[in-house]
Amino acid sequence: MIDYSPFWSTLNNSPESTYSLIQKYQISSATIDRLRNNKPLTTTTVNDLCRILCCRVEDIMRYIPSEEDQRL
Repeated sequence: MIDYSPFWSTLNNSPESTYSLIQKYQISSATIDRLRNNKPLTTTTVNDLCRILCCRVEDIMRYIPSEEDQRL
């Protein structure tokens, strides 16, 4: 499972907010909702967040093995 809790820590330590992501950078409120609920994001969105927050991918998300993952 992909967990976006690192994103929230990174965002809290940055000058940006969810409001500025939506208003200034045109990140959709649906994307913010997807982050809140650990739903899939595109790599383009992850790239945009990394650029906005001047951070690395691991500052946005992490992988946690889970039994809830789809079967391979």
